[in-house]
Amino acid sequence: MIAAIRRVRREVPGAASIVAELCTAHDYDDPGKPAIAWDDKPAREALVSALVNDATPVVNALSGNEFDEEARDKAEQALALLALIAGQDVEPAEGSDGTDGRWRIARKVAKDRVISVVDPDTRHVHKSVASRQDGYKAHLAVEPDTGLVTAARLTKGTGTDNHEATVAGSLLDTDTALREVREVLGDSAYGTGEFRADLARRELTAVIKPLPLRPAVEGGVTMDDFLVDEVAGSVTCPNGVTKHITAKRAVTFGVACRNCPLRTRCTTSEQGRILRLHEHDALLRQARHHWRSDPDLRATYRQHRPMVERSISWLIGPKGRCRKLRYRGIDASNQWLHRRAAALNLRRLLNLGLTRTAGTWAIA
Repeated sequence: MIAAIRRVRREVPGAASIVAELCTAHDYDDPGKPAIAWDDKPAREALVSALVNDATPVVNALSGNEFDEEARDKAEQALALLALIAGQDVEPAEGSDGTDGRWRIARKVAKDRVISVVDPDTRHVHKSVASRQDGYKAHLAVEPDTGLVTAARLTKGTGTDNHEATVAGSLLDTDTALREVREVLGDSAYGTGEFRADLARRELTAVIKPLPLRPAVEGGVTMDDFLVDEVAGSVTCPNGVTKHITAKRAVTFGVACRNCPLRTRCTTSEQGRILRLHEHDALLRQARHHWRSDPDLRATYRQHRPMVERSISWLIGPKGRCRKLRYRGIDASNQWLHRRAAALNLRRLLNLGLTRTAGTWAIA
């Protein structure tokens, strides 16, 4: 928040005098951390309250101002960023209604949380519970025989619109080689029902590892042990009990679970087992069945995945040095990603024997 206030003071006309007059929580000429006892909880909470109470009047005093055209964009962005940061990570302190100026760090993570004042488009990116990075996501479409990148896009690291399976559809739209494509390969991140339905509409074969099923009881009954009849609108459990699928695609077995001999392997809920069927449940079930029963499908996946992983490895460079971007913002970093992919494609083509004969380029 200190950095955001300093940015407003620097980029918003007239802000310097307002910050000097209204802001007392910190010496804003000092870019360092405030000199408090960081292991003292009351001191930390007092600092949070003071910083929020500095930011709020600055935003209120400047948000209605008219700025000249040259300064308008930077000024409005700086004020919007300060307002966002002052609100996204704090909540009223215990016993406060939010009007007495007492605040604390929120016990939750704000949706689409801004993590950097310097590069506001960056986000926390979680590959797993234990693995977290800050930055962006790079999405690639790769021709698996040659390793050539046929489409690329850089997005924010979080949000449903930036999920791998969502972005994959736009990569297929921009891939000029799509008319030659018959199969689309991907790991389990691309195994969503929506993306599989999209591939079916495009008449493309999905060679995608299914998302793993997580039983309610470890080692117990999974969704695939229930028989779903979409025509009849019903689901039959492993014990032979049939229930109706509701309009919201929920199935409640309720009292039927009380004396069921499979209950300990099926659910731990006192209300009995409740299923929530995905909109594309039939596609997902079919995909899991094919993956289990079709060795050729698994062989095709295992055959081509290494080349794709190798292309990703080339992209991030030795020791992952290209993970660190040289630019700020999505647009500039996305342009870098495309330049990097183009350079790698050229190097790959040369290694494959690209030559020019009689005015025509060809791979030997």
